[in-house]
Amino acid sequence: MRRSTLVVTIAFALVAGGLASYAVAQRTPDPKRGVPYGPRDDVRAFAAEVAAETGLDRRSVERWLAAARFQPQIVTLMSKPIVEPPKWFEYAPPFLSADRIAGGVAWWRANEDALERAEAKWGVPPEIVVAIVGIETSYGRLTGSFRVIDALATLAFDYPRRAPFFRGELKEFLLLSGEQGFTPLVPKGSFAGAMGVPQFMPGSFRRYAVDFDGDARIDLWGSAADVVGSVANYLARHDWQPGGQTIVPAAIADEHRDAVLRRLDGGTSERRPLAAWTGDGVGPAALVEPVDEPVGLLMLEESPSDASYWIAYPNFYVITRYNRSRLYASAVITLAEAIRAAR
Repeated sequence: MRRSTLVVTIAFALVAGGLASYAVAQRTPDPKRGVPYGPRDDVRAFAAEVAAETGLDRRSVERWLAAARFQPQIVTLMSKPIVEPPKWFEYAPPFLSADRIAGGVAWWRANEDALERAEAKWGVPPEIVVAIVGIETSYGRLTGSFRVIDALATLAFDYPRRAPFFRGELKEFLLLSGEQGFTPLVPKGSFAGAMGVPQFMPGSFRRYAVDFDGDARIDLWGSAADVVGSVANYLARHDWQPGGQTIVPAAIADEHRDAVLRRLDGGTSERRPLAAWTGDGVGPAALVEPVDEPVGLLMLEESPSDASYWIAYPNFYVITRYNRSRLYASAVITLAEAIRAAR
């Protein structure tokens, strides 16, 4: 009798120990998956705020946010020390490689109908759309590996420097999921929450993405037509001028050169009427249609000891609305020209 009692006692202890271990395992976050946001008071308060402001079901918002997980590597990526920006000759080569150009030619051929329709509707040349897609995600091959809700929650609740911006984007993302009929726990994107082939943030997705294939939904991951239409619409909504110039080589009179170059700050100048530039000895080196809008001067470092200078027209600045970098916009334009020439 004593022996059977001892056996039962040991068995019970083993089971109890197993259950306790299971409970601990359930409470202990998997470090590979990150720490869940569900228990945090600030997250619950945000869920209530979003529900009140948007009409989304509060329980659903709480459930989605409870499933979001803190990703420390995202904070690390966002917190990298600020270094001196690269020069043009350092920045450009990866975006102007033979493979990138060939990929652009192939993507253009595969999506020619959508690109032609987009140009007819919005006036944006096909090569500009193709180049943006090529630079953003290598024509859809690299759209990001982070769950968007994890990225946005991490930056909204654990990256104070940009928390207001990312809280806004998290709210936009939850609204977007309802509008487009997907669960917010599935989409993947960049570590900053940019989504799909064109890398739209949720707010831009809601404002500028379009259904261009006529299936009554917007798919920036799987529908090339929606990607084309959305990029073209984005540029058009930021005042793209159909038929307008982007950049044109600048001619600078020798006697004005030093004074003109002092106007450059980080590789670009302020925008001024073309007549004002002409009065200072600067003008386009090629014959182009005059424009009424102000234009700027752009410098591109061709080597450590040499640079080229360009008149930057309004469409150049439209591209910088996609990414606020003179190097990015210049790479888009240069890649676009290379792709068109290679067709």
